[in-house]
Amino acid sequence: MSQPDATGRIEVGAVPEAVYALVSDPARLADVAEEYAGHRWVGRARGPVVGARFRGRNRRGLRRWSTLSTITDADPGRRFGFEVTSVGLPVARWQYDFEAAGAGCVVVESMWERRPAWFRVPTSTVTGVWNRREANTANIAATLARLKTAVEASR
Repeated sequence: MSQPDATGRIEVGAVPEAVYALVSDPARLADVAEEYAGHRWVGRARGPVVGARFRGRNRRGLRRWSTLSTITDADPGRRFGFEVTSVGLPVARWQYDFEAAGAGCVVVESMWERRPAWFRVPTSTVTGVWNRREANTANIAATLARLKTAVEASR
């Protein structure tokens, strides 16, 4: 796989499985994420397994939009990933990797841009973000800081 377009890492004072439990639950992830605001499962999906789909609600200031995500990786304590689409077109891949480190773990959050070039103007108009790489680098840093606080506070 190519290098991610945006990425960040943080050390968390909790075991990888505890952090995985938060990021693999779309409802809990919404509590710490920068733009992602909530979800509903699609079809028969009721949990984070490979192939499950969820409709994501996103927000940035007054702007609102939805996406459809399909879980591609669900390996507890190691990796959680999903592909995001909008109106049937690819948007992004998001991935969380976990590695034990000392008494806790290192969490790496990464995003790969998947939008076709012609689709970037319409989606940027909806979201208000014209430089997705820069915005997501900042979003990832904010999300990881909140993730660390949430996980460590729940211990």
